[in-house]
Amino acid sequence: MRKLICIILLTVSLTPAYGQQPVITENVFLISLDGLRWQELYTGADPLLIAHEDYVNDAERLEATFWDDDAAVRREKLMPFFWNVIARQGQLYGNRAYGNNVDVTNGLNFSYPGYSELLTGFVDEGITSNQKRWNPNKTVLEFVNDQPGFEGHVAAFGSWDVFPYIVNSERSGIPVNAGFEGVTGENLTERERFLNELLGQIPSPWGSVRLDAFTHHYALEHFKKYAPRLIYIAYGETDDFAHNGNYQAYLYSARQTDSFIEDLWNTVQSTPGYRNKTTFIITTDHGRGTVPVDQWRGHGSNVEGSEEMWIAVIGPDTPARGVVREPMQLYQNQIARTLAHLLGLDYRNDRQVGGVIPSMFSD
Repeated sequence: MRKLICIILLTVSLTPAYGQQPVITENVFLISLDGLRWQELYTGADPLLIAHEDYVNDAERLEATFWDDDAAVRREKLMPFFWNVIARQGQLYGNRAYGNNVDVTNGLNFSYPGYSELLTGFVDEGITSNQKRWNPNKTVLEFVNDQPGFEGHVAAFGSWDVFPYIVNSERSGIPVNAGFEGVTGENLTERERFLNELLGQIPSPWGSVRLDAFTHHYALEHFKKYAPRLIYIAYGETDDFAHNGNYQAYLYSARQTDSFIEDLWNTVQSTPGYRNKTTFIITTDHGRGTVPVDQWRGHGSNVEGSEEMWIAVIGPDTPARGVVREPMQLYQNQIARTLAHLLGLDYRNDRQVGGVIPSMFSD
């Protein structure tokens, strides 16, 4: 028995996986698209929804923009950066057609519990609503910000006005710009001042979520000014347009967010100190329903399929495997520790967190 135990321990200690390979990544962008289904990511516009009179007001134009009988063409029409760059240079998980599954574990399948799980790596059973409550748990953002060499180099931007509470900016000290807040300070750029002015002039369709263009450009200006090593950007429109039953706007927003991510990537790749030293992790907080067709508008514990999500990653430590087709089961709670590992850190918390995703680091 002792011999067997020694053999097992030796095998574990010699497993190459991700742990013994030094990481190249020095900076991480964590990006989320609220409530974007894996079905649209992997197959493009839904054939049952793209001409549905209840959810589309200009089917002819929408079909001309996004439709093709071939799902591979449709998805590229919807999210060209994902399919022309990430799918060729990075990895995509969560295409359930191959048994490659990524799931939420909190069981509630809506935003605050999802973002908390995403950022802490575990489920807090006490978080059961979207109310503005200071998160009692430290997130991976706070953990990284507390490490030598990272303090003051972490920031978060979100379209939803609850993000300061999820990240707990009050306790963590991490700057969080979200909702209808402008940026403040004495050294505002001309663009930041202009964005602040526009924020009060362009009405949002929602009371708690600003348009994603503000989130994107505020984050981009922060990157240019402060050179953060970890930045979280949470786009929100896709979920709210879906709740409104506006499939047309949902698709256009998904494509625009794809363009925003391309803009970030091109900026990073043209910036010394970031080029070939930065990893993007892109994901969502939850899925949406599918059957019956009107369930695409919603999500939650009573909506089948809304626990289904996806992850994409591109960066210098991630082999270019494209769509990962091997059957496997991944979880939302694994992203936090994977993110920290990319920065050379071993993320720990008061609760047990999900493990690193090894295939992101080795063939």
